[in-house]
Amino acid sequence: MTPRRPGDALSRPTPVLRFLSPVPGIVPGPARLPLAMKAIALTTYGGPDVLREVDLPTPEAGPGEVRIRVHAAAVNPTDAMLRTGAYAARTTDVPPPYVPGMDAAGVIDQLGPGADGRLAVGQRVVALVIPTGPRGAYAEHIVVPAESVVPAPAGTDHAEAATLLMNAATARLALDTLALPKGATVAVTGAAGAVGGYTVELAKADGLTVVADAAPHDRDLIRGFGADHVVDRGTDVAARIRELAPAGVPGLVDGSDQREEAVPAVADGGAFVALRGWQGPAERGVTVTPVFVASVRADTALLDTLRLQAEKGVLSLRVAKVLPASDAAEAHRLLEAGGLRGRLVLDFS
Repeated sequence: MTPRRPGDALSRPTPVLRFLSPVPGIVPGPARLPLAMKAIALTTYGGPDVLREVDLPTPEAGPGEVRIRVHAAAVNPTDAMLRTGAYAARTTDVPPPYVPGMDAAGVIDQLGPGADGRLAVGQRVVALVIPTGPRGAYAEHIVVPAESVVPAPAGTDHAEAATLLMNAATARLALDTLALPKGATVAVTGAAGAVGGYTVELAKADGLTVVADAAPHDRDLIRGFGADHVVDRGTDVAARIRELAPAGVPGLVDGSDQREEAVPAVADGGAFVALRGWQGPAERGVTVTPVFVASVRADTALLDTLRLQAEKGVLSLRVAKVLPASDAAEAHRLLEAGGLRGRLVLDFS
């Protein structure tokens, strides 16, 4: 089947989801839910205005799944990529409407048969959601594998909690891919962003020396994350990193997607982690590895460790602005305008 292109109409009929009905083994919530729920979805790829509030069937938790009453969903750049059709090839067998969103915070209201015993109805949780299946996080109710759900960090509200998993798990995966020994130096571009900031904080917790980039007005912010050295961001970031490490750094996490511009900062034979799928090429024996957060969606231990680190203050949860879910199009416009420090969050309360 030929992948759809951005702007193509997604004309296939709306899928029929599982409706609420008595199912042996399912633990119900405290009250019967309506058959329809509100969600933010698109049926045509394009700009922010393709996002619409729609009514969809309320899903049921199947075996090994939990249903979450979503109160907050973070808005991430990957959501905009889904909206514009960048992932169309991955959804050729999934009919519209498409619901974006990879980060949800809320309360469990249903456990499916065989769901993890560590979770309970009424528990505040966060979930890492993969929206290339039937639905993403922009909905009043979502059903996700229990393994992708962990308790919300203690002391946080729903909006704060929603900013944790997708970006922090990406940062953790990037650092684990580099596998640098304690005391080694890692460079981080895009350090003021959500992934970049978490990467700096996790790298410091790992005992690494961190060189990070920043605009002049963000220098104090990046130092607050724990960066040992801060250089000016921009197209010459590699040269500035080399001023501190003349032989280059052994590893770099490219949070600002600078690709070829950032590779010269890496030492011969070093490692470069890309977050947007770039695979190189790079010279001098530099290894380029793209990482995808979907690969750790089932790593409950990793997700729960991030939750504990947020509770302990190792990770800083940053909310740029909370908007009503009905203002999702405006949230995507703000995201694309750039300059955010922290994540935009949609309120589904």
